[in-house]
Formats: sequence, C-alpha cells, structure tokens
Amino acid sequence: MSAQSVTLGIVGASGLVGRELSKQAAEAGWRVCGFSRKPHTPDDTVEEWRDWSDLPDFSGISALVNLAGDPINQKWTNRRKREFWESRIGVTIGIARGLTQLARVERPLVLVNASAIGIYSDRGEEILEESSAPGTGYLADLCRDWETAADTVAAQGIRVMKWRTGMVLAKDGDGFKSLLKPFKMGLGGKLGSGKQWMSWIHIEDLAASILHGISHGELVGPVNGVSPEPERNADFSKKLGKALDRPAIMTVPGFALRAMLADFASVVLSSQRVAPRVLEDSGFRFRYPTLELALDDLVGAKGVAPAVA
Repeated sequence: MSAQSVTLGIVGASGLVGRELSKQAAEAGWRVCGFSRKPHTPDDTVEEWRDWSDLPDFSGISALVNLAGDPINQKWTNRRKREFWESRIGVTIGIARGLTQLARVERPLVLVNASAIGIYSDRGEEILEESSAPGTGYLADLCRDWETAADTVAAQGIRVMKWRTGMVLAKDGDGFKSLLKPFKMGLGGKLGSGKQWMSWIHIEDLAASILHGISHGELVGPVNGVSPEPERNADFSKKLGKALDRPAIMTVPGFALRAMLADFASVVLSSQRVAPRVLEDSGFRFRYPTLELALDDLVGAKGVAPAVA
C-alpha cells in the first residue's frame, strides 16, 4: 500500500491517539479523513471531516482505524458500563453496518480496531503473547465482545487487526498527568504490592505501530500494542520518581485503592506481562523500547513535564 494511494479514515480522530496518528499519517504522505460525533477543532493533518452517524459513510477510505471507546479510569457504575459497551461494541457494530452499504470492491482493505490488554485479565508472571488465551472478568469480557464485533468486519472480506493496547504514555494524556500528580507532590510510590507487571507504550510508538500494521499486509488478528519492556509497578514508580527528581517511597495499600476506585482498582492491581511478539516478528522498531527512554522524552531533559492541576 503506497503512501500516495492511502486515504486513512480514523474514527475518533479528535482524541489523544487519533491526533498523533493523524499527524504521523500526514507526515507519511497519507490523506486523512476523520470521523467524530463532537464538533472538532481545526487540524491541518486532517484533510476531511465526516460526521459519525448510525450509518457512517466510508466511501473512498482505503484503510480504517477505529479508536473509539470511553475511558475506563473511573468508577464502573451500571450507567458507565453501558457507555463502555456502546462506545466500543456499539461503535464497532456501526462500522460493520456502514461497510455493508458499499460494494465489496469499494470497501477499505484493512481495519485496525482498538482493543486492550485487559482481555488477558490478571495473569501474574505469565508472559502474554497474542496467542495467549483471554482471561475472565468484566474487562476481559468487554474486550472479547469488542473483538468479536470486529470479526464481523473480517467476515466482509476485510483484513482486520485487533490492537490490544497497554497504558499509553503521552504528555497530553489525562492518564499520564494523573500518574504524575502524586509524584510532583512528593507522594509517589508503589500501588499495592508493587509486584504487578505494567505493560505500557509511548504514544509515538503506538501511532507508528498502527501505520506499520496497515502497511504490512501479512498482519492480521490480535496485535499487542505495548513496548517490549514491561515494568513491575514498584520499578515503574522508582523510575518515574527519578525522572521527576522526586521521592517514590510511599505505598498505597490495595484495600485503600479498592475503597477509592471500586471495580477500577482491579485494573491498577492486575499483573499483565504482555509481549509485542507480532510487531517484533514483523520488523517494527520501537523508538522508545524502554521506560527510561520514554520518560526522558516526556518529562526529562528532552521533554518538559506537563502541568498538573
């Protein structure tokens, strides 16, 4: 797929990852078409905006990326769970429905559909590759349903990749800013035992890996969107504290996290040692393979730590 021939459609182009993906795609010479329900701010990297509807118009799109999904870093009330489902499975079903309106030869050649490493659930020391079995629990079930919805697009003759993303490190990301806040106050440290594995990825590598997947026609099915060097929570905290020149000696007990975060605490305390086997085997080169490199870019000498409220 040559750069001159690619029109990249991005569902969720106005979001954090969507903006980075649009930027890198435009720099590569791809034409970008964004889909969004909300009014969008002007963006030089997106040549065309289309409104999201119950029957979206995907005409002229050669590669499609679905990044839609409400953030889960909040209490999981029944109302929130419905929103999690609709923003993930509901949107993916809408994509499948919209694609059926096109003749087969007019459909995109490839869909990258967002998923998450939450599909594996808490797996301790197990190294999790794309071939590893899904786990159990609410989040694993949500991700499994999400990927099943994407499979309905594959049934239309479209190459589908399900991008199982870990924690995204981005200077402008709300999650990363929340992570920094206690450290900047001198209250940083490990969560629970600190032994749990954290699988993460720098936002630039996430966007670059998605473009890599689109360009490599042999890639299909699940893809772990994580760096090759996961960290235990305690080590992650120490390295973040060092990058910020702040202490990382506090411990937040598991019971306190459960009291504050309810069901979401299971995400924070789960151990997921995920390996990006498909990406590595296909020749993808990470710009930030280690946490030290990522943090140096985001908060170290090469970057400026984002302000936190």
